[in-house]
Amino acid sequence: QVQLVESGGGLVQAGGSLRLSCAASGRTFSSYAMGWFRQAPGKEREFVAAINWSGGRTYYADSVKGRFTISRDNAKNTVYLQMNSLKPEDTAVYYCAADNWRAVVAGLPDYWGKGTLVTVSS
Repeated sequence: QVQLVESGGGLVQAGGSLRLSCAASGRTFSSYAMGWFRQAPGKEREFVAAINWSGGRTYYADSVKGRFTISRDNAKNTVYLQMNSLKPEDTAVYYCAADNWRAVVAGLPDYWGKGTLVTVSS
C-alpha cells in the first residue's frame, strides 16, 4: 500500500505558476506509476498527467500539454506537478494518485490523496 499527501496548492493570478508536491509513504513508491487528477466545482474528476515508475514516460491531458510538467524523485518518494501559464479554468482540487501505468492513465488508480486546492484568479 501507499499513502499520498498533496501540498503546494493556493491562490495565484492568471498567468502565474505553482508547483504541487505529493509525498508518498511506503518503500514501494518507485514501483508505482503516478498521476495527477483534478476536480473543478460542479464537474467530474479528470485526468491531468501521468508518469511511469522511472520517470522516463509521461502523458498529459490536451488541456494542460505544454503548460504543466509532471516529474518524480524516487529518492524522496515525491511526485511533482509544475503548473505554468495558469488559467482560471485550471481552478480545481488537485489529487495525486498511484497504481500501475494502465490504471493511472485510465483514471482508475487504487490509491488517492485527499487533494489540494488550486485557485486561479482572473
